[in-house]
This record gives sequence, C-alpha cells and structure tokens, in this order.
Amino acid sequence: MEEISPYIAATPSPASPAAVTKMRRERLVRLYSATEGDPMAVVPVLGNEGMTITAGSHTGKCIGIFTSGGDSQGMNAAVRAVVRMGSYVGCTMYFIKEGYQGMVDGNIEEATWKSVSGIIQMGGTVIGSARCEAFRSRSGRMKATCNLVQHGITDLVVIGGDGSLTGADVFREEWPSLLEDLFEEGKLTQEQYASSSRLNIVGLVGSIDNDFCGTDMTIGADSALHRIMEAVDAITTTAQSHQRTFVMELMGRHCGYLGLVTGLASEADFIFIPEWPAKVNWPEKMCGRLRRSREMGQRLNIILVTEGAIDVNGNPISAKDIQRVIEEELNQDVRITVLGHVQRGGKASAYDRILGTRMGAEAVLALMDSGADMPASVIGLSGNQIVRVPLVECVAKTKAVQKAMDHKKFELAQQLRGRSFLNNLAAYKKLSKLHPPATSCDPTGTTCVMPQRLAVMCVGAPAGGMNPTIRAFARLAMFQGYSVMGIYGGCTGAAKGEIKPIKWNELIGWSRDGGTYLGTNKETTTGLLPNIAAQFRRHRISGLVVVGGFEAYEATQELATARANHPEFCIPMTIIPCTISNNVPGTEFSLGADTALNEIAEMCDRIKQSALGTRKRVFIVETMGGYCGYLATLSALAGGADAAYIFEEPFNIEDLQNDVQHLASKIDRGVQRGLILRNENANANYTTNFIHQLFSEEGKECFTTRKNVLGHMQQGGRPSPFDRNMGMKMGSKALDWMILQMQNSAQPDGTVFTNRKESATLQGLKKRHTYFTPLQDLVKDTDYEHRMSYEKWWMKLRPLLRIMAQHKAAYEISSVQMLRIDSSSDVDQAPDTE
Repeated sequence: MEEISPYIAATPSPASPAAVTKMRRERLVRLYSATEGDPMAVVPVLGNEGMTITAGSHTGKCIGIFTSGGDSQGMNAAVRAVVRMGSYVGCTMYFIKEGYQGMVDGNIEEATWKSVSGIIQMGGTVIGSARCEAFRSRSGRMKATCNLVQHGITDLVVIGGDGSLTGADVFREEWPSLLEDLFEEGKLTQEQYASSSRLNIVGLVGSIDNDFCGTDMTIGADSALHRIMEAVDAITTTAQSHQRTFVMELMGRHCGYLGLVTGLASEADFIFIPEWPAKVNWPEKMCGRLRRSREMGQRLNIILVTEGAIDVNGNPISAKDIQRVIEEELNQDVRITVLGHVQRGGKASAYDRILGTRMGAEAVLALMDSGADMPASVIGLSGNQIVRVPLVECVAKTKAVQKAMDHKKFELAQQLRGRSFLNNLAAYKKLSKLHPPATSCDPTGTTCVMPQRLAVMCVGAPAGGMNPTIRAFARLAMFQGYSVMGIYGGCTGAAKGEIKPIKWNELIGWSRDGGTYLGTNKETTTGLLPNIAAQFRRHRISGLVVVGGFEAYEATQELATARANHPEFCIPMTIIPCTISNNVPGTEFSLGADTALNEIAEMCDRIKQSALGTRKRVFIVETMGGYCGYLATLSALAGGADAAYIFEEPFNIEDLQNDVQHLASKIDRGVQRGLILRNENANANYTTNFIHQLFSEEGKECFTTRKNVLGHMQQGGRPSPFDRNMGMKMGSKALDWMILQMQNSAQPDGTVFTNRKESATLQGLKKRHTYFTPLQDLVKDTDYEHRMSYEKWWMKLRPLLRIMAQHKAAYEISSVQMLRIDSSSDVDQAPDTE
C-alpha cells in the first residue's frame, strides 16, 4: 500500500457565494429535471435498476393489501405507502379488511389517497388483522379467489409474519386450479377467467420479534425495542431507590432478538433467550453474579427473560422460576414485570415509519415488475438497501432456525440468525461481566497486560450514542488487555492534560444516558497542536478514537496533517461519526441522528395533535442540521409532511406559492392539517419567519398557519435503541481496526509508529458494509464551507416524500433483486460486514 509522509489533506479554498450556488445547481442538474411546470417535481433516484417510474404508468391494475397475524407498529406506514404509491402509478387500490378472513368474507373496499391520511404514526393496523380457519380449507380459498376476481384484484401485498407469507405463496400456486373450479361452477365469466390467470404476491414482514430471515429488520421490531427500553429505563430508577432486583419478561416466543438487543442497550445483568439456553446450573451462576455485584456496591439488578427461554435440556425458564431462586438463595427483594402486549402498542418509531414507507413503496414497484416466471418475493432491508428476496427461500431458512432449536443445535440456530446476532451475543458476554478477565487487566481495568494505551475523546456537539460507544470501546479494549484513557473536554481538554484512565465499573449506566460523560465542545486543534502532542507523549497514547461530528472530522484531519511536525500523532486514529446532522463525509449514518429523528417525529405528532380541535391548520417546523437537510427530509418522511425545504435543493418564491396552492387544494378535499419542515439553513432569505408569513397571507382564505422552532430539544433525551446498539457495534469495530493497525505498526521497543494514510480513517456505513476510509480520500467529497459531504444517499428519498404528499414526481428504482439470501448481511439496524 502507498506510504504517505507527511500526511497531506489539502482543504480547498472557499469559493465565492456565486460559485457555490453555480456548483450546487450544476450538481442538481444531474439529479433533478423539471416537469409540468414544477421545478421540484422530478427527483430521479440513481439506482441499480435505473428504470424510472412515472405517474399513471400502470393504469388499469388492481392491488389488494391486507395485514395478517400479529400486529406491529409501522404496519400503517407500510399500508399508507402501498396505497399512495399504487395510486401514483395509476392502480386501483383495495383494502382487504381483517386479513384472510376479510378475503373469504368479501370485506373488501376501495382505498384512496385520503383513506390513509393521518395514520403513519399509529401503532397496530387500521385495516385489521384476524385469524382465519376458513382460509385453511380449499372451499374457503375458493371464496377468497372469487371475491378477489370480482374486484379485479390479481396483485396482493401481504404484511405479516412467516405464516401469513407462506399461506399467501401457497394461495398463489393454487390460484390457477381455483380459477378453473370457479369457472366450471359458473361463478366466473370467460372474461374474468382469462384476465385473472396469474396472482402476483409481494410480502412485507411485520413482526416485533425480528425473526424472519431475509431482512435485517422487520417492521415493528425497532418500535418494540423503544417500548421495552422505555420500561427498563423507568424501572431502573425505582429499583435503584429500593435496591431491588427486577425480572422483566419480554416477548419473543422463538426468537431472542428483543431480549439480546435490550440486554446490550440496558446493561442487563442476565438474559435468558431461546438461542442461548442457560446451563443446568444457571441458578448458581446467576446468584453468584448478583451477590458479587451487590458486594461491589451496585444497587439494582435487571434480569431479562423472553417468553421462550429454556435451559440446555429444553426445560422452560419463567420469570417466576427466576424470582423464586433469587428470593430463596439471596433473600433479595425481587419484582416481576411482564411487559406483554405493551411491546406491540404505542406509536411507531421514526425508524419503523421510514422502513414501512420505503418497503411499502418498493412492494408496489415489485408487483409492477412481476412476470410469469417470477417467484413471490419479500421486500427486505440489507444494511441500508431495500432488496427483493425469494419468499420461499426466506421462509425455509426461518423454519430451519426453529428446526435447529428443536434438535438442540443451538450454535447452528445462532449462526442461522446471522452474523449480527452472533456479534451481539459475543459482545453481551464480554460487556456484561463484572470486571475484565484477570489474564487481561486488574479488576479496575487500568493496569493491563498490553503495553499500548488507547485514548478516546469527543469533539463537537453532544449527540445520543456517544456514551454507549465509549462504554463498548473501553470495556472491550480492557477485555483484550488494553488500558483506555479518557480525554475530557475535547481538544481543549487534550491540550490541558485533562486525561485520565477509564475504569471498568465507572462505565456502569453509560448506555442509558444521552450526551457524553467525557464532555465535548466544538473547538478543533487550531493553536493547540504542540500542547496536545506533549500530552500524548506524556500519557504514552498509542491509538486514538474520536467520537463526534464534522468538528471531529476536521480535528482528526488536523492531527493527521501535523504528523510531519509531531511524531506523537503517528498513531492509528479513527473517527466514529456521531452527530444529529448526519453530515460527516464517508458514511451514510451517524450516531445520534436516529435519536434526533425520534424526537422530531414525536414533537411533530404533538404539534399536529394540538390542532385536533382546530380545523384547517398548517404548521411550519424548523429543524436543526446546519446546511445538511438530512433531519428535515427524514423527519418529513416519518411525520407525513407535505414538503421539506433544504439547502441542497434550491427553491424560490414560485415553489413556495405552488406549495401553498397544493396545501389549499388538499385541505379543500377534506385534509384538515398540513406540515412543512424547513432546515435551519435552507435559505438565507426564505427564513422560517418569511415562509410562515407567506403561507399566512397567501393561504388565509383556506387555512391558518403556525410556526415552531424545535431547537436543542432535538439533541436531548436518552439514546434510541438504534443508537445504543449501533454505538456498541461501531465501538467494537473501531477496537478491532485499532488493534490490527497497532500490530502492523508495532516497533521493537513496543511503541507504535505509522504515518500511512490508511492509519487515519473514518468508520463509515455504506449500503450493506462498514468501511474505514482514509481521511485523505474523503477530502474530494467534502464541502468544507457548508460542513457536509457532497454525496448524500438520502436525496434519493425525496421523490418518495413528494409522492407520499401527492406531488408529481418521477421515481427511479434503486432496489436490488437478490436471487438468494445473503447471510453475510443478515444484520439488525447496522451492518456487520466489511
């Protein structure tokens, strides 16, 4: 590999405002094209397929949508997306109420754009779900077939679990013979028989258990984690007050995903899940751990047990079993909390709203692509990419997991769950220990066997996920024999020598809290490099992890650039992006952004709810994000907004007037509320106040207008389950990368020296993979003036936002057709492949 010495990161000189505007518009010309007088109407997505879908391109088709099996949050978002995307391409849309039962009974009604207004945030399913014994019989399926044909429905979107999807595929295979029987009985005309020769099926997996192979996340799993974490976080306060032990029973009859991820995110003392059965002597092991934790001063203990928990012999383990053992052996005050269907209830998280929307839209496009020889498919998520995978193969692999568990082949079951499940389990085993192994460190974790010291600091504005990341990195490092120094107060703290060892037990509780206990600020290294170098030399730092946003990106670049003058910086260093703005080059996701999106979605829900008794009102909401429009765009998609104004997509007074007219038209048709989001730096002249005044004046005959500036509430709150889990993974990956770099750069005296460009990187998530990209390679993709990347994957979602809001737009397919399940990317929420 190429040697770089000294490290050079040539920051481009600032361009004039006119040049910047010209450059932005030239970029936009390649991404957008105007149509029908609407300059914001067409936003083609540059995808793998490259085929453009336009309004009315599939007129004449009829699509039926139904939900089946257990409900989950996010189903309504998917239903809304299917109906609106189907209507957009010209299809006639139908609700099949109450699942398969409605299909048998003929409970089918036409769905319109307005039918799904105001449901995106709701939990459950507005079209109902019910068990149906009648559909299990051929006579019941004949009734269902007849009802579908009478409505002209030959395309179905099924939202449910593996049982519901399997039933749909069997129905599809049986369809020709059912048609034939109905025709022979005279229940179908020749024309109906001929026009309904094939039934196309596309499935969406709605399940809080996240137990379906073929997708990283099922619709509803993230929301269920939110409900569980809210309960665990609330219980910790009362448990700590009374020094109690709480046993919490979670759902997950055959899958331990909820228990495992909650265990990681909540720092649970003990978890019982089906795929990792407890040993026969689990009472002794559990009680021994609880006893030692209390001796060390811990005031509470949390134990999680899923409803399908067993021991290695297959014997069930219940919450009452655990309570009885602890009370008899330790005489502790033990309380049981059974969360039950609370986990299925409540609003959908921002993640599930966006996931349901993306999957629902893709389901319609998949139906439009269906051919005679194409098997039924499932819309899944692989990393950050929507994929189409064969339904039959997905179901077979899902059933293989249960078969392995039935035969007590638990390691095989864990492997079939995917690499992410294995990594989560391995991380929990290490992170949940009371102290690091004696072969690696002393009990405090400050005196370790490896000579190298690692350091971690935060730079930039605080964001949810910083503390979980630091905890995971530090504890896993100690587990492998490396001591970790905490740099308090960012770059200024590093210059002042505010550096001290992080202790193992000091990290207890860090996963639950927002912000950062190390402290942070937006100061970079300007004028501080000699002092920082002196402190690195004094503390013998051999590797550095920087957690933060664009300021962290700039500060680490400055450290790497100064290697020629300060050999103390010739060490491996990597950035873990953590900022609500999601504006750091080299990654599609930053820690903290999901937490902020949930805060914005919750506040937008409340804002809209405030107008429940006030008819015809439009809200203008300003979000943070600097010049980056990620928060405005994604929160608009999650909140069902009518538009989102951002810096990356220039707009003018005509665009604003068109949106006023568009909202007035919708409100005249019966929609009572409108929502517009604006990024804080979308335009220097078209401010939030200006837009508010314009909408108030131009729309005063149709609606009233209110504005809201959300401010720093977007940075507050506890980290979301996504950010906690993702932070743990990124901290773990950063450590693995760091150790490899130190091994490759070790000197005979035990020190570390490297000035290669590959030793100063940013850890980024792109599509289905994790990359450590050299900072020098990211310079060309960095807009330093506006503090963000030039390339933004989420711009591809803007046409979807406009379609969902009934604007005209053109949408290019960007999904991937997978002929088989790629087990290397079976991950939850954040990629594990490299």
